Amino acid sequence: MNTVYKLLVIALCFVELKTAHAQVLSPLPEMKHRFIVVAHRGDHTHAPENTLEGFSNAIKEGVDFIEIDLRTTVDSQLVIMHDASVDRMTDGKGLVKDMTLEAIRKLKIKDRVHPEWGEFQIPTFKEVLALSKSKIHIYLDFKNADPAAAYKEIVDAGMEKEVVVYINAVPQYFKWRQAAPEMPLMVSLPDSVKDTVSMKNFLSQFRVEVLDGNYNQYTEDMIAVAGKMGYWVLPDIEGPKESPAVWDSPIQKGIRALQTDHPVDLINYLQTLGLR
Repeated sequence: MNTVYKLLVIALCFVELKTAHAQVLSPLPEMKHRFIVVAHRGDHTHAPENTLEGFSNAIKEGVDFIEIDLRTTVDSQLVIMHDASVDRMTDGKGLVKDMTLEAIRKLKIKDRVHPEWGEFQIPTFKEVLALSKSKIHIYLDFKNADPAAAYKEIVDAGMEKEVVVYINAVPQYFKWRQAAPEMPLMVSLPDSVKDTVSMKNFLSQFRVEVLDGNYNQYTEDMIAVAGKMGYWVLPDIEGPKESPAVWDSPIQKGIRALQTDHPVDLINYLQTLGLR
């Protein structure tokens, strides 16, 4: 990941983009809560990850964003799957990019630990957009797809103002800025960014709207400076050991948005603190 963003900085310097300070950042989706909760791959504590059922659960629970992973089939259809292959999540085998949508739709997702949850299909991007519109925002982890094709489906669904896009590779940045200049983009901070000075230097090279990464990367000063500069900090905290003892650290630093594997528990805890 560090190499990707070093290359991104070099590439952006090469084309002589203006600094972030001189640019107007794209508006973010409208927020309903003081503290934003993102369900990592949907609420997969009661349904398999990246399924319509898991996304529906997140909507019912009042989550602010669902994080989804976008991939493309061999016949150029956009589907939701975290892994490059279907092996871990389904009763089939193979790479998503080598399979047709018809073949993908015949597969069954079934949680190996919780078979009682039932069987589900791999959802299409169109289905997730239709489910989410005006109900929940989308954090789009852009794994393998064409930005122009993805943006067309977003526009067709009327979801332009309800999506942020996580950038995984240098070409994605340029293609998204070309296909949808106003789409809010997100990157992770490289490990070399450890204080406000290095963070400002990093952000001065290109225009993004949201900062990701691990919550431990951020100091209280970095959070405050990012906010003053107009950036939204949305780090990751997902994992099996999530608890109030873990959540307290980013909360005390001033972080007001987290991506979690336990959205219901986090929301309940935030309510006890008066942060929801």
